[in-house]
Formats: sequence, structure tokens, C-alpha cells
Amino acid sequence: MWIIFALLATVFFGARGVLYQWTSQKKINRNLLLFGVFFVGFIISALGTVVFEHTWYGWADITVGLALGFGSFAANGLLHKGFSVGKASLISILSGLTPLFVLLFAFLLWQETLTTIQLIGFFIIFGGLYIIRYSSDISLNNLQGAQWGLLAALAFAFNDLMGKQSTLLEADTFATLTSMFGFGSFLFAVSWLVKRKNALAAQDRSHTYWSASKTFSCGLLIGLTNVAGMVAIISAFSLGNTGLVSAISGMNILIILLYSRIVLKESFTRQEVIGLATAFLGVIVLRLSF
Repeated sequence: MWIIFALLATVFFGARGVLYQWTSQKKINRNLLLFGVFFVGFIISALGTVVFEHTWYGWADITVGLALGFGSFAANGLLHKGFSVGKASLISILSGLTPLFVLLFAFLLWQETLTTIQLIGFFIIFGGLYIIRYSSDISLNNLQGAQWGLLAALAFAFNDLMGKQSTLLEADTFATLTSMFGFGSFLFAVSWLVKRKNALAAQDRSHTYWSASKTFSCGLLIGLTNVAGMVAIISAFSLGNTGLVSAISGMNILIILLYSRIVLKESFTRQEVIGLATAFLGVIVLRLSF
């Protein structure tokens, strides 16, 4: 069942990635947009806490939720920053290192190991994703924004590990997400207000073409995909291996790729077709291991 939740997370995070890439090319206030993303997550999570009678059972639950909020604040901000200043394919390649980081730290922290066939499946998926990601024209001459992609990968890895930790503590999902989105909203709101104050003091309005209400509303829409993805991935972590869940959810790049081909009418390269088929083969191998 965990693989179903992981695939759902892939779909939702893929939709989030499409919207992030689109908005990163617009003249908007990034912090205000992400404040909207996290604020709607906070509202939905708080409602879920009431409806499903979820609660916090101790400081450990609250701390993990706050850590998730900080990790998400860093990861989402770094990813959006990377897309805005660097080549999208390069940022995708570097942020795609997340599953490897997660697999390594899950072993170091919890001694999580994979069976031989699961390890094969993991590397087939990872290899397929990298064939796809590396199909674009990337060289040593166009590494602008590389640091943001790498930092985003580390932040997303931290987020996945904290998500797994919440399940090990048997924390209630919506209580954890309320802490996460609440703290993340606070951090993005503060960042937005500080930069807004500085911009007004300098009388600089050149960087924000979208109105505040339009930007925030767009963030609310993106936030629906984000909160759905978080519910799905935490459910997957509660049932499956940390590294495998992270690897499958990392396939959200396929959603972005399909968007660029179907909506933008771009054709697949042979390398991308091979990568796509390889990634799906890896999922089949994982499915056969259970």
C-alpha cells in the first residue's frame, strides 16, 4: 500500500513543480507566494486536526513538526530561487540527489537497509531519473544557480527524514502538518514583510509586477498540491522504507516532463524516452519485491 501513497505524492509534487517552474519566471514576490502555499496548508491541516481528532502527544511531536516547517521553508525557497536564476534542467538534476541523501542518512540514523532486489529497483529508478534530467544541454559553462539546486536537495532530504521521524514517533499526521505549515507560514510571512519594508524604504517597486492579492491567491492554489503531497508521503513513510519512498516520490520530474511535452508541445528525445521507460521499470521491480 505504501507504493500507492508514494505514487500519489509523486503526482501532487509533480503538479507543484510545474506551478513552481511557471511562477518562477513571473515578476512576483517569491516569499509572498510561498506564504500563500504554506498558509492554505496550515488551514487545511488545522481543520484535519479537528475533524479527525488528531493531537500532539509531547514536545517531540511538536519539535518534529517545527523541524518540518523549517526544512520546508528552506527547501521550497531554495528550489524556487534556483528555478528563477538557473537553468531548470540543472536545478532538476541537483535537486534530484535527494533520494541518495535520504538513503544514506536513513541507514546512518535508523540502520535501514534494502534487500538486493529493492536496492536494484532503487538504482534503476534513480538511473532513469538521471537519464531524463541529464538529457538537456548542460555543461560546465552554464552552472548558474547550481548551489541552490544542491542546497534544495539537502533541505528536501532533511524534510523526508523528519517526515519519517514523525511516523516513528507515531505522531498524528494532521497535528504534525499543522505545526509544519504554521511555522513555515510564519517564516515566509516574516521574510515577505522584511523585504517589503526594505523595498518600500528604497522606493523600489520594479521587482513585483503581480499584485499582492494575485500572488497570494496563486500561492493558495499551489498550496493545495503541496498539502496533498505531504499527506501522501507521510502515509507512505509510515508503511514503507524511507529511501524507497523518497526515490519514488522523486519521480515527480516525470510529471514536469509530461507537462512540457503535452502542454508546451515539445517532443521527447530518445534519451528521455529511455529514462522514462527505465524509471517505470524500476517501479515494477520494486513492486515485485513485495
